[in-house]
Amino acid sequence: MRSIALYLYTFFSFFSVTLHPSSSSLQEEIPAGCGYLLDSVFADRSGKLLTAELNLIRNSSVYGPDIQVLNFLASFETDHRLRVRITDARKPRWEVPEYIIPREIHPLHREMVEEAGGEGKSSSFNSIFSSDLVLTLGKEPTFSFTVSRRSTGEVLFTTAGHSLVFKDLYLEISSSLPSDRANLYGIGEHTKRFLRLVPGDMMTLWNADIVSASVDLNLYGSHPFYMDVRAPRGDAHGVLLLNSNGMDVVYDGGYITYKVIGGILDFYFFAGRRRWPSWISIPSSLAGRHQCLTGHLCRFGYKNIAEVEGVVTGYSKAGIPLTVMWTDIDYMDGYKDFTVDPVNYPLDKMKAFVDQLHKNGQKYVAILDPGISINASYEAFRRGMEAGIFLKWNGTEYPGVVWPGPVYFPDFFNPAAAEFWSREISTFRKMLPVDGLWIDMNEISNFITSPPLNLLDAPPYNINNSGVRRPINYRTVPASSMHYGNLMEYDVHNLYGFLEAKITHDALISDSGKRPFVLSRSTFVGSGKYTAHWTGDNAATWEDLAYSIPSILSFGLFGIPMEVDSVGFILSFARDHTENHSTGQELYLWESVTKSAKKTLGLRYKLLPYYYTLMYEAHKKGTPIARPFFFSFPDDPQTYGINSQFLIGEGLLVSPVLEEGATTVEAYIPKGRWFNLFDHGDGIEADSGKKVKLDAPNDTINVHVRGGSILVMQEEGMRIPLETERVFEILVALNESGAATGEVFMDDGEVEKMGERESD
Repeated sequence: MRSIALYLYTFFSFFSVTLHPSSSSLQEEIPAGCGYLLDSVFADRSGKLLTAELNLIRNSSVYGPDIQVLNFLASFETDHRLRVRITDARKPRWEVPEYIIPREIHPLHREMVEEAGGEGKSSSFNSIFSSDLVLTLGKEPTFSFTVSRRSTGEVLFTTAGHSLVFKDLYLEISSSLPSDRANLYGIGEHTKRFLRLVPGDMMTLWNADIVSASVDLNLYGSHPFYMDVRAPRGDAHGVLLLNSNGMDVVYDGGYITYKVIGGILDFYFFAGRRRWPSWISIPSSLAGRHQCLTGHLCRFGYKNIAEVEGVVTGYSKAGIPLTVMWTDIDYMDGYKDFTVDPVNYPLDKMKAFVDQLHKNGQKYVAILDPGISINASYEAFRRGMEAGIFLKWNGTEYPGVVWPGPVYFPDFFNPAAAEFWSREISTFRKMLPVDGLWIDMNEISNFITSPPLNLLDAPPYNINNSGVRRPINYRTVPASSMHYGNLMEYDVHNLYGFLEAKITHDALISDSGKRPFVLSRSTFVGSGKYTAHWTGDNAATWEDLAYSIPSILSFGLFGIPMEVDSVGFILSFARDHTENHSTGQELYLWESVTKSAKKTLGLRYKLLPYYYTLMYEAHKKGTPIARPFFFSFPDDPQTYGINSQFLIGEGLLVSPVLEEGATTVEAYIPKGRWFNLFDHGDGIEADSGKKVKLDAPNDTINVHVRGGSILVMQEEGMRIPLETERVFEILVALNESGAATGEVFMDDGEVEKMGERESD
């Protein structure tokens, strides 16, 4: 069969366009669509861009009418990142705005100057890039594209054999995968039993407030990104679909399918010569503070400020480190943002409490929800109404219901809403000098479900919302709600928490001039630049403890390195939190727990310089603090399915107890020398990976130091010492060759931009 090809190259091939004659043997009908044919193909002279026109083969009525003509645009943005964008060629469609996720804007095909390919001819162009990624366009029997790795010939993503479906409210695209070698991780947010995706998984992305830990249901954030680690070499690549609409992602071992209810197909393919994925440049430049990494405490249900003060005193008397005290919505007047309860949390006593925390070297974090109480005597409500900043529905403000009762929700897409929120935060901090803000309920969560008004509230394809295909307006705001700039909630729903976090982050910087701390429940791609995250509600069972590890490791892949601790003291963010009316679980209430907490949290404080250095690395490179084994041992396939252990940086291996009553842990020890962090005793040597049984007394978590590592530590203490007070220790763990390396980053922990005053 005749074919022609276009190669754009310098030292490497970039675009390979394979055009085949039309075939009459097209499949008769598929459920959602019949695919497209590749028509004209153009490239620019630089060799960085290629565009093509795709024409619909024939209409299908399933999920609505097909879009007739599509524009396909491919661009090599760096030597390890390829972007593929597919959209309507004739009308603009919703896509994530550039001001939310900054990225390159490329010309459409009418601005291309070189025709690329066509029956009976070929053309070549030079490119300045040396990418290891190759893009191939195919035309038989329908349009397809394939992304492969030039150095190995490995196919990373291919739509060959699958029909592209593109309708107004339904998009479908599939890629075949080598089921015997592909190992996929990511696509969240979900509570999952396993870190690695399991064939048969359907992952729904539609931000939702789910009570307690509900396995496999869509949760608070949307991250349409996965990493594929290919056995046996461990070469890794990443795939991001930058789309904020609701979607189901179906993984069946041999393929992955995206079923999206709007927007465009905007793919980013990441690959590099290094095996571990430091080259995946999802925005994650959050700069944390020392206090982020130490002991935190919170609960919903502290009745008054005296009770909160008593808890802080209890920790101090027990000798348990506590650096940050939080309060839930109890402190508010009628659960209204930017207020304090005049009876149970009077302002003068709250100020005195926070001042005392600061004198002790401790910090204070308060919660905010987005809903503003509809109350004419409430100043924030009046100012919001005057500024016209609330979400609209059916021509007027949409009334939802959350903790204060009826509320309006700020429309964070409105620049005036950003100004409103920033002013309210500044006014609040002048009243009560909080050190950080915890933003909750921002999916948006709503205690009521409004009836559908139009097609957007009940689209043709029902994503698997809440695991039972509930309407997308279930316990949130209507999808037909209107945001500033005529943006529909249907399109921007998954971005609401992202924008609130960004605006809150910027407001704290503007008001304090210091490095901010924000914790957000709802997240999206790139949220790690502005906020930390916690994995939400759970029932505090042993199963929940086990589920937390895949969740936290997944968020490391999503570019959010700071995650709430559910595994003792060792993860990047250690906060104890309980619900209203639950039994108190302050660590000093039980003698055995007090003993364990003093030991483990004390060691955490010793490790603070190591954690802080990892935070700096996360800020600069996007590498997570808590990491799956395959990051450091990609050529060991035994590490690909490990869910119960993890690494902290390159130097620490953690093997926690995850079963009630267990006194031993079966741990996998990768190749190398590993020393017990607590007693520095005889190490475990493994010529290759092996399983071992470790003793696990109830006051100890098994942590091993990797041979070849140097850890900079500090003296244990009850608070974060000042720079002039810090006394450092160095732990050197030699490898088989008698060598070790390490690094440390230090600054004052307060300066806005981490690294401005760095010393190594």
